[in-house]
Amino acid sequence: MTFQGHIENGRVILDSPLSLPDGVKVVVSVPEEPAAPPAQEDLPTLYERMKSVIGKAKGLPSDYAINHDHYLHGQPKRQ
Repeated sequence: MTFQGHIENGRVILDSPLSLPDGVKVVVSVPEEPAAPPAQEDLPTLYERMKSVIGKAKGLPSDYAINHDHYLHGQPKRQ
């Protein structure tokens, strides 16, 4: 059985009332806190992540960025 609760004044308080007989052995485990996400300044910029592929595509139509759905999937052109 698993029950959730919190610590209040150094005691375990269950979120839902539970009647257990005196002397019942219990195990209390504390879940690990998730690791904090890296600080914004530690993340590489979009340019840093994509610089290895920037400018690699050759021979694309000049309106490919706006009309990629047309060229890939046959959708009507936007402009």
